[in-house]
Amino acid sequence: MEKADLSITRARIDKMREMIDSRNLDAVLIEKRENYLYLSGFSGTAAHLLITAKEAILVTDFRYIEQASKQARDYEILRLTGTFSGVLPGLLKEKNIKRIGFEGDYMTYDKLARYKDGAGDVEFVSIGDLLPDFRIIKDRFEIDTISKAVEIADLAFENTIKFIRPGITELEVAAELEYHMKKNGATGPSFETIVASGVRAAMPHGVASLKKLEPGDVITMDYGAIYNGYCSDITRTVFLGQPKDELVKIYNIVLKAQAAAEEGAVKGKTGKQIDSIAREIIAQEGYGDSFGHGLGHGVGLEIHEEPRFSPSGNKIMENGMVVTVEPGIYVTGLGGVRIEDIIVINDDKPEILTKARKDLIII
Repeated sequence: MEKADLSITRARIDKMREMIDSRNLDAVLIEKRENYLYLSGFSGTAAHLLITAKEAILVTDFRYIEQASKQARDYEILRLTGTFSGVLPGLLKEKNIKRIGFEGDYMTYDKLARYKDGAGDVEFVSIGDLLPDFRIIKDRFEIDTISKAVEIADLAFENTIKFIRPGITELEVAAELEYHMKKNGATGPSFETIVASGVRAAMPHGVASLKKLEPGDVITMDYGAIYNGYCSDITRTVFLGQPKDELVKIYNIVLKAQAAAEEGAVKGKTGKQIDSIAREIIAQEGYGDSFGHGLGHGVGLEIHEEPRFSPSGNKIMENGMVVTVEPGIYVTGLGGVRIEDIIVINDDKPEILTKARKDLIII
């Protein structure tokens, strides 16, 4: 993985130490991959971070010692022998840790029980309510990395619409998208690629199937690239041959709703307020019941993060938040349309990262 500047990583560790101090903890234990990647730069699949007021320790097994030494330069690297539950009590005693924070929204009940079993009178305190917000505002390194992931997805769209033709399957379209993303530097897709055509496009999460494309089909493609650990997310809807009049109408409504929501996605508004911009336009056109999901979600090291553009989205937008804007209309028996971009909150003019064309495309 490409590395953020050391000053960025150290600032993240310092922020964690401020939290340790504010919650009267002696240390935090971090095990979720996205969280330890964010705090250390280590991208392997097995690690335990122990951060105290003065020390930063990364525990991993033999497979990753060399990688961790290169990537997590602010950490003391310890080689794990045996199980971490067997090693942890000694670390807690050595570092005089009596009160430790853990990822309550990630750690299983059984694992916590094992950790407590050998830890004596050490108190384990959940900090799960804090960590989802810890990464919510992206720094310039993160925004630049997400921008590259978005660019890769954009290029895949431009190449794939040249490939679409009657008789190929949705799975073939998905494979083409993923091929072009990897060819341009993605390590993989952000999630299982959605390609839903014809009446299947009425399913918002209709993952690619063996259905063959037919003349007159609406085709919704929702996919993303992982680049340097960060995700992108894009949806585009195209038509194979002349679409039905209602689908053209729906397309234009969704495009209008998206443009208005993007323009209104500014610092100081809540996710609920931004969601309502698109939702009111769609409702006014008579399709309110056909837009049943939130307008958007945060994107970063995970494909779904905070904040949320939704009827329950109460977080206030701040500069540096990276969010999708993806209104849709879905009509059973007809099909559906969704259009999705990624934006960065930036005062009163959001930065739109997604550049793939949004005009009505008839192939």
